[in-house]
Amino acid sequence: MKVILKEHVEGLGDIGDLLDVSDGFARNYLLPRQKALEASTRNVKTLEHSKRVVAEKARKERVELEAFAKKLSTASLSFTVQVGKEDKLFGSVTAKDIEEELGAKGFPVDRRKIQLDQPIKELGTCTVPIKLHRDVTASVTVTVVKKQEAG
Repeated sequence: MKVILKEHVEGLGDIGDLLDVSDGFARNYLLPRQKALEASTRNVKTLEHSKRVVAEKARKERVELEAFAKKLSTASLSFTVQVGKEDKLFGSVTAKDIEEELGAKGFPVDRRKIQLDQPIKELGTCTVPIKLHRDVTASVTVTVVKKQEAG
């Protein structure tokens, strides 16, 4: 019997797979537990249509994210921080700081997408990657300069 899986079944397949299984397995296990549905022509056409819709939606989303990544890559952030002896920073520049600064510049980005291995603890310029999608990554230039002391 041909069936379409509605969820991942260990050792059998993933969601949307069209499989040929024994009649007993389908009737006694897959169908009663709502793990699959019979592969009638109507169900197959519905599955193919939903796959096309999902693929088109994913493509549009990726195009939008690529355009956003180009704009985001033009942004450069500057942080003015206090330093102690030998130009050691008091504290550090974290992903949260970068997120807030990007938000202030009109680039709303989730902090979990900022690929900062560890907080920035030294003066200078570095490039911070921001992973917007599994295939789309933008890079933002972050400059850390010391605060000028008055007097």
